[in-house]
Amino acid sequence: MNHHPDPIVTTAQGAVRGLRQKDGTATFLNIPYAAPPRGAGRFAPPQPHAPWNGVRDATVPGPNAPQSERKLGSVDMSPYFGTGWRRGEDYLTVNVWTPAAGGDDLPVMVFVHGGGFVAGSTRSALYDGSAFARDGVVLVTLNYRLGIAGFLDIPGAPANRGLLDVVAALRWVRENIAAFGGDPRNVTLFGQSAGATIVGGVLATPEATGLFGRAIVQSGSGLGAFTTEQAARVTKAAAAYLGVEPDVDAFADISDDRLIDAASRLAGIDLQTATHHDPLIGLSPFSLVLDRQPADSVAAGLGAGIDLLIGTNTEEGNLYLVPVDKYATSTAADVDDAATRSHPNPAQLVKTYRKTRPEASLGELRSAIMGDALFGAGSWALAGAHATHAQSATHAYEFAWRSHALDGELGATHAVELPFVFDLVRLPQLHGPAALLGPDKPPARLAARMHETWVRFARTGNPGWDPYDTERRSTMRIDAEWTQVDDPRGQERQAWS
Repeated sequence: MNHHPDPIVTTAQGAVRGLRQKDGTATFLNIPYAAPPRGAGRFAPPQPHAPWNGVRDATVPGPNAPQSERKLGSVDMSPYFGTGWRRGEDYLTVNVWTPAAGGDDLPVMVFVHGGGFVAGSTRSALYDGSAFARDGVVLVTLNYRLGIAGFLDIPGAPANRGLLDVVAALRWVRENIAAFGGDPRNVTLFGQSAGATIVGGVLATPEATGLFGRAIVQSGSGLGAFTTEQAARVTKAAAAYLGVEPDVDAFADISDDRLIDAASRLAGIDLQTATHHDPLIGLSPFSLVLDRQPADSVAAGLGAGIDLLIGTNTEEGNLYLVPVDKYATSTAADVDDAATRSHPNPAQLVKTYRKTRPEASLGELRSAIMGDALFGAGSWALAGAHATHAQSATHAYEFAWRSHALDGELGATHAVELPFVFDLVRLPQLHGPAALLGPDKPPARLAARMHETWVRFARTGNPGWDPYDTERRSTMRIDAEWTQVDDPRGQERQAWS
């Protein structure tokens, strides 16, 4: 028998009723942090949500940002991307998991999902915050605008609207999280992939100063933003496909369905300019749009007072090759092409990787170069920039546990650390020959320890190993065993700087 009634919390906009779980924690779903982005409002900064009367039901998942269903070859990524678009305009919302609504001063963690700036949502199975609440953290996940509404750089509209949504959610947290038991002065912003790149962007956003004190960047990039010149090419292509002028008034009249359709047809635009390569090496036409990369803004002092935990996975690039049968078939020309897309001196880059990895297959070399172009180089740059400031600590990790999915080839790929961070490795849909964690059981203690480490960082700013500085570059290599290594990939890192 449940003798405890479901908890009701009053936010600045109105009261919400959540769900009390068997373990005594409480879950609140689908709480608005900004007004529904309708019509022209889809291309405006986020606006305050209207207050409501009575008690809003916060026990069932809500709508998410307009998006097309996303598949990635033969690996089942539905626990990660979710199952596509759940319609409804009121989707700028948060989910909250809390140990004790009305408890006090608990650390708060705010998670920004990945999905290539075009997919993903708080509904995805991997972002269940129960383990955080169980361990004394108030965990918040959020939806933000995606694709054209979130990130297309349109004349007359503010840039990076999806990032502005994340900042608005942080403001909501500052204003409301105490009512859920959280301490608004101890907020950790964390994200993975596109979400981690957004976290790096928020680190470099002056308007976000004071809204959070710690940040975790999981497989993001401090060098992942497009220039306004590159972004204008994408906008031009989108406008041409839609048959409209490339300005905000024309886009305001187009339905979400047509915007999604257009977004899915923008792959393959050449974004190489006289001064810049494509930071996403052709994989996505959407990212942050900034004329100064977040790593450079952080080097200049933004985010200097924020503790940073940053890392990548050992075989990031595998996700873009193995499930689409491009890994084992890689040729020397493919390796050269990966280097040419991502580096001003491709021949030298390939030479370095061949030297540091004498036993590597062509697939391995190609994957390593792609992974570093997308995540490694931009993470090293952000870590190095942040580590020059004395006001706060920088800590680095490398996640090395290998999934044996897809005949043992998926490996320590992009996104494979997420079930460990959220302590969700038990989810049945993560297991099997084509599932993210593969057919084998992960090491017994790995998820518990990794999750505890993230919680410890949120609580104290110290994950439990030596800080990263520009001399030693101390990095924790996370596998069945945890090993602290100094500058684990020094020669390859230097090849990018």
